[in-house]
Amino acid sequence: MSSALFTWVQTRTAGHRRPPADPWLMGAVGTLLLFGTVMVYSASINLAARETGHDAYFLFRHTLHVCVGLGVMWLTSRSRLTFWERSGPAFLIVAVILLAAVIIPGLGTHINGSTRWFRFGGVALQPSELAKGFMVIYVAGYLVRRQEQLRQFTQGILMIGIVLAVVGMLLLQEPDLGTMVVIVSTVLAMLFLGGVRLWHFMVCIAAGIASVGILTLISPYRLERVTGFLNPWADPFNTGFQLVQALIAFGRGEWFGVGLGASVQKLFYLPAAHTDFLLAVIAEELGFVGVLGVMALFTILVFRAFAIARAAENVGLEYGARLAQGCGLLLGLQAMINMGVNLGVLPTKGLTLPLMSYGGSSMVSSCFVVGLLLAVDRTVRAQGGVR
Repeated sequence: MSSALFTWVQTRTAGHRRPPADPWLMGAVGTLLLFGTVMVYSASINLAARETGHDAYFLFRHTLHVCVGLGVMWLTSRSRLTFWERSGPAFLIVAVILLAAVIIPGLGTHINGSTRWFRFGGVALQPSELAKGFMVIYVAGYLVRRQEQLRQFTQGILMIGIVLAVVGMLLLQEPDLGTMVVIVSTVLAMLFLGGVRLWHFMVCIAAGIASVGILTLISPYRLERVTGFLNPWADPFNTGFQLVQALIAFGRGEWFGVGLGASVQKLFYLPAAHTDFLLAVIAEELGFVGVLGVMALFTILVFRAFAIARAAENVGLEYGARLAQGCGLLLGLQAMINMGVNLGVLPTKGLTLPLMSYGGSSMVSSCFVVGLLLAVDRTVRAQGGVR
């Protein structure tokens, strides 16, 4: 009797079981979030004590950001891909409206020479962070809708180029060159993977490089950053200050670091230690091994994203494949650029390390992108896809 009842229950519930999430992807994301929380606390403890009188101030807020991000990730992972595919143009319009609104005097908040935030009481919203994920959603749908026209320059590349130009111009008004570089790089890589002609792709790359070069030359602020990056030791107390302090942190860390919590550079020497330069604190406290561990986690994340994309293509989910590729590229490229800035091989751009650095909009946006990736993975598993 009990055996028959067990068989009946098993039969009734078999169709309602939700396919499990990718363990490697979830393990990498969970480790990045947990490790990032520990390092944000370590990097911000002295700053928090000085500015607020509570050494756990930034830890509390970062934990709250992570919890909100996890909620957004969970909700997004349960969504249907058809919703995102249909809503891509609407999300693009929302992104453009928010980017335009934030630079209107009186609406956006001006901080450290940039106008990138809406402030509602104690909550700050950065539209450029939301624009990253919204652009990936739109471009993934664009690649599916325009699959037949992608090999034509006018109907394939030029149209998305106009969209990129509008978004890029709005970002430069803030100014936020770092986010523009991340979005443009991600979209170009998505176009290449989507099947555009090689010479069309190379023309876009050349145009992008030329545009960044011109924008740098005509802006004293950006030109100062580039020249400071090329030789930070020429002006170590002004234009090269951040990079010099980051390089000192890397040098002190050596192989295994000076120990968790024992960083000297975070003691008001290294600006933005808990945000843009969190990796430098990791390097100082945990050494080359700690930095290598962070790189390995992001490598796993990107590899799993492309494995999910391949599985989506195998089961006929073209939009899911393009979306998964875009999500992996977005997180991977931003992490790579942030690491390059910390290591001194790229100019300072004001980008956070995804899933790790302090920042509410950045954390929620990164978790949203991971949620999209999990939604593709869940759909693939539900259709019997194998990775």
